[in-house]
Amino acid sequence: MSYKDCGQHGYNKRRRRFKRCCAGLLIFNFILLVTILIVWAILQPSKPRFILQDVTVFNFNNSVPNVFSSSFQVTVSSRNPNDKIGIYYDRLNIYATYRNQQITFSTLIPPVYQGHKDVNVWSPFIYGTEVPIAPYNSLALDQDKNAGSVFLLLKMDGRVRWKVGTFISGRYHFYVRCPAFIPLGPKNNGVVVGNNAIKYQLLQHCKVSV
Repeated sequence: MSYKDCGQHGYNKRRRRFKRCCAGLLIFNFILLVTILIVWAILQPSKPRFILQDVTVFNFNNSVPNVFSSSFQVTVSSRNPNDKIGIYYDRLNIYATYRNQQITFSTLIPPVYQGHKDVNVWSPFIYGTEVPIAPYNSLALDQDKNAGSVFLLLKMDGRVRWKVGTFISGRYHFYVRCPAFIPLGPKNNGVVVGNNAIKYQLLQHCKVSV
């Protein structure tokens, strides 16, 4: 056998070995993916359930046209309904909107792990100082206040991961929408707390999208 034939034989041997390795990796990854999908389907993961429990209003001021200042403390609870799936809340921001316009700054909720059937309760402060608002929203806000109630939408945006046994999924975008009807009439609609702050019990279910 010539030197050239020996070289060709070694090349072909390495090539076959490389193909076998690639085929083995593909088969392993396929089996792993199928196993994960089967486990995921059997467990039937459900989205967490959020409830807006109450809103405490410290400041709600639109005395200056087209400018709005506010300060709230909200209490939001989250329940993981899954028996065998945990949830990592890696990032979660909360803010308030009025007629599709953001009227407060975003407040970051600290990351947390939520175990099976666990309940987490957060009470963040959200506020906005001299936030510019559209003229038509400023007019609508005056009209709503005169009517005795204002509808706000509290939004929570972030990223979550799912934990099944030792497997942890990638990050998914996470959206929570909590409607809040706030009666701004007589103080007997709520409970006076602190220095002229008013607390309103809402117990409003939120819409969750992942």
